[in-house]
Amino acid sequence: MSGVDLLPFPWTTTTKPYGSALLELARARPDVLALGADLTRQTETDLIRDELPQQFVNVGMAEQNLMGIASGLARTGRCVFVHTFGVFATRRPFEQVAMQVAYPGLDVKIVGFMPGLSSPGGPSHQAVDDVALMRALPNMTVMDVADATEVRQAVALIAEREGPCSLRLKRGEVPVLFGSEHRLAVPDAQWILEPGNVAVIASGMLVATAVRAAHVCDEAGLPVSVLNVPTLKPIDREAVLEAARRSSAIVTAENHSVVGGLGSAVAEVLAEAGAATPLRRVGVQDTYAQASSAPWLFREHGLDVNAVAQAAWTAAGQPGQAPTAADVAVEPGRYAPV
Repeated sequence: MSGVDLLPFPWTTTTKPYGSALLELARARPDVLALGADLTRQTETDLIRDELPQQFVNVGMAEQNLMGIASGLARTGRCVFVHTFGVFATRRPFEQVAMQVAYPGLDVKIVGFMPGLSSPGGPSHQAVDDVALMRALPNMTVMDVADATEVRQAVALIAEREGPCSLRLKRGEVPVLFGSEHRLAVPDAQWILEPGNVAVIASGMLVATAVRAAHVCDEAGLPVSVLNVPTLKPIDREAVLEAARRSSAIVTAENHSVVGGLGSAVAEVLAEAGAATPLRRVGVQDTYAQASSAPWLFREHGLDVNAVAQAAWTAAGQPGQAPTAADVAVEPGRYAPV
């Protein structure tokens, strides 16, 4: 299996890649504003607050108002980044995002931290429907990046891309999967492991999971390729169809509901093209989760390495249970998916 500038496992981690990149952008561009809703340190915007307070606004715990203020500032020619947890950036202010940001096509970048089941806070805090909501909005670009390298590049990329954008980000320690040669572009997907009998198409936090699952399957004699899809809308249709042409089956892997997210986007592409490649979807299976630790939730709801490996194994028609991943002792500053 070959990789595109994929670093060795287990991966190193870093903190505040987003905040550092946004601060660098704001230093160079006085028109960039960072808005928040009382989650400043949690969204890494304390870096801007402390160094460039004139480019930072905390509107308090009022997410609908946050979107309205962002809309007004964007109409004055500002490039506005708004920050909170993913569920509060999409589900709670959906009407305001739709009518005040997406409909007029304003230059507002909606940055949602703690996506999917990475939150221990239960259904009120778990953004398992944010991609579905944002994909449904005309004019909206939707991104779910995989690592710190893509996070840093995404900041400048969406700032240069005119119009609204929704960006999902892991909170806390972020793995560094890709080296300096890796390049993020809209809507480009990238093969990071190839070739394989089964293609796993993954986004966000599940990219690392897919890579680990692919190695587990490969060691058991089933070659599995991995396609990283950081842009969910517009999706890279040609890459998805290439996966269909070169693979006997496709598995999608996402930290989101299987309804309306990456799995749905891939299914739409395959159906519209008349592709007959079988599809399996790994993700939250149309249910609410519980309030618990993220590792427990990922295992309980089938978003872990073994679940992805089993999906690929079954999709390939392999008999019995798939091989399982060995527990990895991870040192501080290293990252291994659940």
